[in-house]
Amino acid sequence: MYQQIVVVGRLGRDAEIRVMPSGEYVLSFPLASERTFNDKSGQRQKETSWFRVQIFGKAAESLIDYLTKGTSVLVEGRLRIDPSTGGPNVFKKNDGTFASSYEIVAGTIRLLGGGNRDAKQGNSNLNKETNENDYIPF
Repeated sequence: MYQQIVVVGRLGRDAEIRVMPSGEYVLSFPLASERTFNDKSGQRQKETSWFRVQIFGKAAESLIDYLTKGTSVLVEGRLRIDPSTGGPNVFKKNDGTFASSYEIVAGTIRLLGGGNRDAKQGNSNLNKETNENDYIPF
């Protein structure tokens, strides 16, 4: 069996890194992916899907300085399924409505550019690849 998801989007905030009890690093960030389409009446609509992305190990360490809010990335990985529901993680928002969180365990993250640190370093089109993973709904 094989499962893979590919998403292109922008970071909703700077990536955060932490160390697991095993000593392994895990990097996580929210990723917004937008699509624009015309509805039945011909009106232009925009739809945003949010994903929580995690990547582990050496890749997490090497990417932390590049993954800042607004950075555009391509993420390849697998969906993490909620074992209790068999689907995405469902949660209650502050306003009392329900939402779902789609979680991706990344195998590859490609930096496409943007973000605050890119501008500081004068590198607007990073293409670093590593093989290992407004309103933000989580």
